[in-house]
Amino acid sequence: MSVRNTNDAAKPAGMKGKAATINDIARLSGVSKKTVSRIINNSPLVRKDTREKVETLMREVGYTPDPLARGLAFRRSFLIGMVYDNPTAQYIVDMQYGALDALRGSSFELVVHPCDSRSPGYIEGVCRFVQQQKLHGVILVPRASEDQALADALEEIGCRFTRIASLPLDETSQMVVTHDRDGAAEAADYLLSLGHRDIALVTGPSAYRSAHERTSGFIEALAKRGIELPKDRIVEAGYTFESGVAAAEKLLLGKKRPTAIFTGNDEMAAGIYKVALRAGINIPRELSIIGYDDSPLASRLWPSLTSVRRHTRDTGRTAAAMLIQPDGQPTMQIASVRPHLIVRDSCQPPQDE
Repeated sequence: MSVRNTNDAAKPAGMKGKAATINDIARLSGVSKKTVSRIINNSPLVRKDTREKVETLMREVGYTPDPLARGLAFRRSFLIGMVYDNPTAQYIVDMQYGALDALRGSSFELVVHPCDSRSPGYIEGVCRFVQQQKLHGVILVPRASEDQALADALEEIGCRFTRIASLPLDETSQMVVTHDRDGAAEAADYLLSLGHRDIALVTGPSAYRSAHERTSGFIEALAKRGIELPKDRIVEAGYTFESGVAAAEKLLLGKKRPTAIFTGNDEMAAGIYKVALRAGINIPRELSIIGYDDSPLASRLWPSLTSVRRHTRDTGRTAAAMLIQPDGQPTMQIASVRPHLIVRDSCQPPQDE
C-alpha cells in the first residue's frame, strides 16, 4: 500500500520525500502489519489504546490507505462461519441466534455451512467453503466439531476455529464444553428420587460423542445407586421425532413396559408422547419422561416435558465471542456451559404394583 506524501515535515528522518507505506506505520508504531491493517479496516479486534496510537501516527505522516486494498481486506476479515452436521433444526437455530448475539455491533457477519460428515469429501468441502469465503474463523458444531480430521485440516490451512463438544477434545484448540454427561446424570438422579427403578433409555446415534456422554452419564448415575440398566431397556435412535416413535414402539408395546424413559433429546421425547397417546398410556401417571435440550418444544408438549437445559444459545454466543477476541487480550482455550434439569409436569412417582 503506497500513499501520496501530504505531511512531509512531520515524518521521521529517513522518510522525508517519500510516501509512507503500511510497513512504515507498523515499524514506527511497534505493532504488526496485520494490526495496522485491522485498524485501517475498523476491525473490533484491536485494543483502544493501540488503535489511538496508530491512528495518530497515520495522521502525522499523512498516511492514506489504498481504497481497493482496504476493500479486499474488509471482505477477508469480517465473516464468521458456522459448520454443522446435526439433524435437530431447533438446536441449529438456537446456536445461530447465540452466535449472532455475540457478533451484533462488531462488524462481523455469520455465514452457515451445513454438511454431511458421513459423505466422502466433506472435509474438502468445508475447507473450500473457508477459503472461498475468506473466513476470519469457524464455529464447529457437533457432530462436525467431534471430527479430529476436520480440525486438523482447518489447522493446516491456517483457519482459526472454536469447537463445541460435550467434553474437551484436545489441548490446542479453543473449546466450548457442554458437559452432557453431567446433565444426563442429573436426569437419572431425579428419576431415582421419585422412586423409579424400571427405567429405559433412548439414546442418540452412536456416531455422536454427545450420545456416548449422555448414555454414560445416565448409566453411571444409576449404577451408583445400585440400579443396572438391562440391554433391552436401551434403544439407540437418531435424534429425530420419527426415531423416537420407533424406539417407543419397542419399549411401550411389549408385555412389560418401563415406568420411566430418559431420551437423548426433546424431539425423540415427542415421538414417545405420540406412541403413549396412541396406546392409551397416561403421562405422567403411568409413564414418566425426561428429555434433553429444553428446546421450546418441551414447554409446548402436554403435559409439559421435564428436560435437561443445555443453554444452546449461550453456547453459540460463547463460541462466537471466543473467535473475535481483540488482539492483546487473553484468549480462553476452554469455556464451559453447564446443563441443568428443568422440572415440569412429565414425571411423577411410579404407580404401586
